[in-house]
Amino acid sequence: MLSQVVAAVAVGGLGCTRSEGPQPVAAPTSSRRIARALSGMPTSDGAGVRLTRVIGQPKLRNLDPFLMLDRFHSDDPDAYIAGFPDHPHRGFETVTVMLDGRMRHKDSRGNSGLIGGGGIQWMTAGRGIVHSEMPEQERGLMSGFQLWVNLPRAEKMTEPFYQDVQPEKVPRVSLDGKGEARVVSGDLFGARGPVRDRPSAPLLAHVTLLPGHRIDVPTPMSHTAFVFVGGGAVDIEGRTLGAAEVGVLERGERVVLTAGERGASLLLAAGKPFGEPIVQSGPFVMSTEEEIQRAYYDYRHGTLGRD
Repeated sequence: MLSQVVAAVAVGGLGCTRSEGPQPVAAPTSSRRIARALSGMPTSDGAGVRLTRVIGQPKLRNLDPFLMLDRFHSDDPDAYIAGFPDHPHRGFETVTVMLDGRMRHKDSRGNSGLIGGGGIQWMTAGRGIVHSEMPEQERGLMSGFQLWVNLPRAEKMTEPFYQDVQPEKVPRVSLDGKGEARVVSGDLFGARGPVRDRPSAPLLAHVTLLPGHRIDVPTPMSHTAFVFVGGGAVDIEGRTLGAAEVGVLERGERVVLTAGERGASLLLAAGKPFGEPIVQSGPFVMSTEEEIQRAYYDYRHGTLGRD
């Protein structure tokens, strides 16, 4: 998103955040437990859009392959109407999951699209894109998530592309009267998400559970995984996550989720870690400081997203 991009370009780049490979997680068990829990951090981004930053904050810089998770949810137009004007990206993918509202995107390559409630956009920034994300509404609820997913070093300079998925193309799986899952990517409960063949082999689903109900979700053993609770509460192996809390999960073949007395609305994500250095500065995520400086150079000289 847009935060600090203009200032960073003026001085030649933000300070880089560097991490070496995946963060350690406890030894694998059959059922995943919560290795770490923390609350999202209220902040703003873009032209002043108010949101909750879950991953990408001081207490959780990244979670290989996941780089950032933002939750936006407001019916106050002042909290979202300014949107995210033109800003660059290079070296990773963004996933926008709209629950309510309408967001219009445009980019430097002439692409344009509209994401409505229930829709998804998966954007591969690759070697570079300059785009905007602007609300196409003046009132009402704007709600959803944006997740940043890393690319391996060998694919960071790939050709950019978009995949816009309309709501009717996103599988909605009934959980035997316990709730519902919308499958964005991966295979879950007999449904396959529309976003496929990504380097991180992600499993991504938005799940709603009725009060007190329990589901058993299979997950690839080697994947990094987390659960973010957007509303209500969920119990995982005796530990409860409340609204706006994220649980980083241990390794395991499944995660057992039990909704609290008011039910639960949550985002479940799992992805293959790359185990490579992550060097992030503002809107660019590369593998070395030199690659970051090159991204700023290309952006300042008008070649990023236009070649």
